[in-house]
Amino acid sequence: MSDGLLSISVFARRVGITPSALRFYADCGVLTPAKVDPVTGYRLYHPGQEDRAVLVRRLREAGLPLPKVTEVLDGAPEATGEILREHLRSVREAAESAALVVEEVLAERSSRATSATIGGAELAGAIRQVVPAVDSTHPTLAGVLVEVDTAEVRLIASDRYRLAMRSLTVSAMTGAPRRAVVGGDELAALGPEVARSATATLTVDDRYLSIRATAPVRLTPADVEYPDYRVVLAQLGEPVSRVVTGRERLRDAVLAGDSAKVLLGTGGDELVVGASRLPALCAGETVLTAFDPAVLAPALEAGVGPDALLEFTADPHQPVVVRSADQGDFRTLVMPVPR
Repeated sequence: MSDGLLSISVFARRVGITPSALRFYADCGVLTPAKVDPVTGYRLYHPGQEDRAVLVRRLREAGLPLPKVTEVLDGAPEATGEILREHLRSVREAAESAALVVEEVLAERSSRATSATIGGAELAGAIRQVVPAVDSTHPTLAGVLVEVDTAEVRLIASDRYRLAMRSLTVSAMTGAPRRAVVGGDELAALGPEVARSATATLTVDDRYLSIRATAPVRLTPADVEYPDYRVVLAQLGEPVSRVVTGRERLRDAVLAGDSAKVLLGTGGDELVVGASRLPALCAGETVLTAFDPAVLAPALEAGVGPDALLEFTADPHQPVVVRSADQGDFRTLVMPVPR
């Protein structure tokens, strides 16, 4: 070829880029021909362009977006180095996420795995409500019990003085019912990410509990036998008194004193909390029960909505059920203390 220039087909073979890709790169201004015949429109390349072309090919093979390729080709060394390092981080993160997804799908296809899909915001709310009840000082209670059943996913945690439970409706499920105990801190760290996703899929197999929301995350369950909380529920008697009052006002009244216990008593249309009297809807028998403020207040804080519902049984030694009037699928059992 005259002037030492190469036709597009010859240049394409030398640099490992198809002629159509070379035309595209020329149109984008990334790799323009050395000369374009004004009559035929043939594109001619100089051998000195081979290094640039090979670098374009390599960067594109690495998945670098074309605008970033241009910055690397023509930018200062310091800037191009940062671009490449950032792309490397992104590639590694994408590869890790892809690997987790593939492992999750493989687990879902295994008869030993169970997978359930629930609402992302609902799961994030359940994490916020249940994790504070974890007892990190007690080996068997140092995590959150996650139960995946045919109709719901349940999160349970207890510090021996309160038992927090939240049930979430399952929109889709495969596999048999499974359970796993995972660290409270690990679960809490996922809350913000899960909240940003419309749905979250939990997959439980013999080794992991995976949660996929905006990105998949895999947790390793603790090798512990979680206490059977159903025994506590089965021993609860029927409520003989129900009280509905403002949740935040009740919490503030519980924390207002400086004593290690606070008395709650019903009287007419009000709830007496220490030295405070709160308007309330009281149904059933009159009650007078003492609580540790450090246990009752967090149970109220974990609720949602303006009101709290307290259910008392006839046995003063049994736990009181604290529920949000607006959210029946979350409840906390709170142990009373001697009056």
